[in-house]
Amino acid sequence: MSTLPALGTHVVVVGAGMVAHRFVESMLSRADERWHITLIGEEDRHPYDRVGLTGFFAGASTEDLTLDRTFFDDERLRFLRGDAVVRIDRSARRVTTRSGLSVGYDRLVLATGSYAARLAVDGFGLDGCFVYRTLDDVERLEAFVQRRSAELGRRLTGTVIGGGLLGLEAAGALQGLDVDCTVVQSSDRLMSAQLDRPAGEALRRLIESRGIAVKTEAITTRLDPDGTGQVTGLEFRDGSYERTDVVVFTVGVRPRDELARSAELDVHPRGGVLIDSGCQTSDPRILAIGEVANYDGQCVGLVAPGYAMAEVAATRLLGVDEHSGEASFPGYDLSTKLKLSGVDVASFGDAFAETPGALDVVYADPVAGVYKKLVLSDDAKTLLGGILVGDASAYGSLRPLVGGALGADPAAYLMPEGGVAAPTGELPDDALVCSCNSVTAGRIRHAVHEEGCTDAASVKSCTKAGAACGSCLTMVKKLVGTELAKTGATVSNALCEHFDLSRRQLFDAVRVSGLRTFSAVIERFGVGRGCDICKPALASILSTLVGGHVLDGENATLQDTNDHVMANLQKDGSYSVVPRIPGGEITPEGLLVIGQVAQDFGLYTKITGGQRIDMFGARLEQLPAIWKRLVDAGFESGHAYGKSLRTVKSCVGSTWCRYGVQDSVGMAVRLELRYRGLRSPHKLKLGVSGCARECAEARGKDVGVIATEAGWNMYVGGNGGFTPRHAVLLAEGLSDQELLTAIDRFLMYYIFTADRLQRTAPWFEELDGGIEGLRAVIFDDSLGICGDLDAAMATHIDSYEDEWAATLEDPDKLRRFASFVNAPATPDPSLAYVAERGQPRPATAEERGAGGVLIAGTTLEVRR
Repeated sequence: MSTLPALGTHVVVVGAGMVAHRFVESMLSRADERWHITLIGEEDRHPYDRVGLTGFFAGASTEDLTLDRTFFDDERLRFLRGDAVVRIDRSARRVTTRSGLSVGYDRLVLATGSYAARLAVDGFGLDGCFVYRTLDDVERLEAFVQRRSAELGRRLTGTVIGGGLLGLEAAGALQGLDVDCTVVQSSDRLMSAQLDRPAGEALRRLIESRGIAVKTEAITTRLDPDGTGQVTGLEFRDGSYERTDVVVFTVGVRPRDELARSAELDVHPRGGVLIDSGCQTSDPRILAIGEVANYDGQCVGLVAPGYAMAEVAATRLLGVDEHSGEASFPGYDLSTKLKLSGVDVASFGDAFAETPGALDVVYADPVAGVYKKLVLSDDAKTLLGGILVGDASAYGSLRPLVGGALGADPAAYLMPEGGVAAPTGELPDDALVCSCNSVTAGRIRHAVHEEGCTDAASVKSCTKAGAACGSCLTMVKKLVGTELAKTGATVSNALCEHFDLSRRQLFDAVRVSGLRTFSAVIERFGVGRGCDICKPALASILSTLVGGHVLDGENATLQDTNDHVMANLQKDGSYSVVPRIPGGEITPEGLLVIGQVAQDFGLYTKITGGQRIDMFGARLEQLPAIWKRLVDAGFESGHAYGKSLRTVKSCVGSTWCRYGVQDSVGMAVRLELRYRGLRSPHKLKLGVSGCARECAEARGKDVGVIATEAGWNMYVGGNGGFTPRHAVLLAEGLSDQELLTAIDRFLMYYIFTADRLQRTAPWFEELDGGIEGLRAVIFDDSLGICGDLDAAMATHIDSYEDEWAATLEDPDKLRRFASFVNAPATPDPSLAYVAERGQPRPATAEERGAGGVLIAGTTLEVRR
């Protein structure tokens, strides 16, 4: 047995995961030369980001996931990797490794983490069964899928057992490997530890809209093999059976406390090394941090509390100031945010309203796939927690306020953008902005004003805010911008953490470089793997500059939820079908086709405010058959699901109306056919009125056209919503061609320069020079870009193709449209309808006999 000598005050750290990495980094940044650390890791790798493990299947390399290695060159650190500690001799204060190495310690830190649990079912050891915990796990999974799909000559089916946070990320990973995936959950909803039942149902609809099937209240009892020992199917307690080629277990983790048990440290009956608030175990020379540590009867598999323990342990050991000996672990922060592209979910604080007298404030918009809940104290002043599904943009603002005064009407945080104005007051200095790394608003302000940090990236490097899960980066960016503005400095308008460019700058960069894919753009102009902010934004940019089908190649992985299946998800998990009806003009034959399709498929029909007919209640697997009928009859996609042109509303104009002075219907049809499929930063609506009586409400549209005896008057920047704006007059007396040219340039100028998800009204209000400046750009070519704007619009018009017509000709795209990957034609049994006013509508929970709560329509309610 060889022995490593201890030098000075020697700390041995057992385990080399994220928490151990954080502890060592904290120690070395504050300790003097008397301290020496030996880090022993079982994996033959440097510490890496397990939180971002799913990124491996989106193209991230091992190097991309590896955590900061700069301090590994420090002479005070010895890193022994690929070797595991197998014994602790407390009396001799030594650890022994698998290779026979003996290392003495003055203080020992256990950071052994946890291991992935497997179900105790027959067949769990079959070939094709995996856990999802380490880089080795995901590398083996990827290799198996590639090998097995080549052997079988077909696309594989996969099953993830466990519908928690990790299970959904694993499902996204399987889908990234081109595996048809089903998530099996034993409870009644996904992420049941973080979400209540309505939130779980909303999440289920979002997950299923991505093409991932969900099976809840399903207990797996057996895994069946084929003749070669490969897994081929699962049996469930209710007797049902599901075929599968690969199984991933994500049924929880168990603390790796076997070393502590053998060393006779105090261990909780349910697992985990018992620690006090200073992270000390029953042996005063041994500390435990991270997932192996049990505090107050809990072991938690989240990185944020592990990081907090790492800081507490380092501070206790070093005693760097008079207060450091009192450093205490504050308890577990269970805030979580799902890291699955296109699915926005967050849960924080007292999400289940377990505090006595707590109030729920709930906003639900099932049509948009959104559910939000805030939990408040009984006086409705203190924020206790919340749940956000479908739109977690407020997470960064709300999470730091937990335990403090909300400071505004809760609706300000829950309603969509443009609704009730959110408060603009500053966060208090002690508000926790980054829960993973315990960084407060005051610490970020100090970094900006005292340490010279001038952007979110430098604050991240300096304070570690946003360095773990990244969910707080929006708030960090906002704080940095606010503080820099106070000093008069230039404020960064970067799109997100992955691009230092704004959307407008990124648009220009892509246009000039000629790059055609997301991976090429981020390699040249960005960093990392992208996120749910930059991916849809760049998808829109590429659609304008490159074209191509929304589901072609990399495009399919960049889209928002509805674009994945080219339909709007509804409250019950079904979809709406919205064919284009230019100008609201439709022939009797067209009406008959729509009526017959709706009748044959049992769809609810409604004439909308945009002068077209929506059909609701279509199941996912029905969408191709419905659209085949509609396309054959001459209809095309109305793009109700995309950030693009929706409709051009019109009155009947001079064709029929005695007051009409121009053919408004003809112009509306012309405009809609010209701009159909035009992708933009946000949705676009146009209107054409045949006279000044304004029956088409054109001045409430992004572009409004009103006929006069002298020609067309053009208005711009009108929006509806919670804060409506009237459009502003841009030009008068335009001819048909002058009008088309002006609209071409206005729309393209907006697409070229607007921010992500910015409507034309706020974009127009921020333009330099206001309306006069806009007139100069469009009519006087003051920026010298009119030729570019005209050419871009001409390219769009010439290259337009109907997305649904193209999809029907592509078998690969059609595979997306299956309610269940193993039974593509099987209807979703959770869909139920009742008749009302002669048409089907989704059944309520009471009508289903479930006795639960179903939120119908868009609601804002307070429940005690």
